[in-house]
Amino acid sequence: MRVEVEQEEDGRWIAEAPAVPGAMAYGSTRAEALARVEALVLRVFADRLENGEPVPELGDLFAA
Repeated sequence: MRVEVEQEEDGRWIAEAPAVPGAMAYGSTRAEALARVEALVLRVFADRLENGEPVPELGDLFAA
């Protein structure tokens, strides 16, 4: 899954997983933003599994 990470003008970092609508997270560092969006995506997938909805294969979920 592709994750886009960029630094905002105010110095914060934002990470987004475009394949998961609304999966965006800020962090004070690049690594923090990436970790937060990864956790968010996994929570979304866990919720989908609990509700019997399909999720993508998790093998290479956050491959660089």
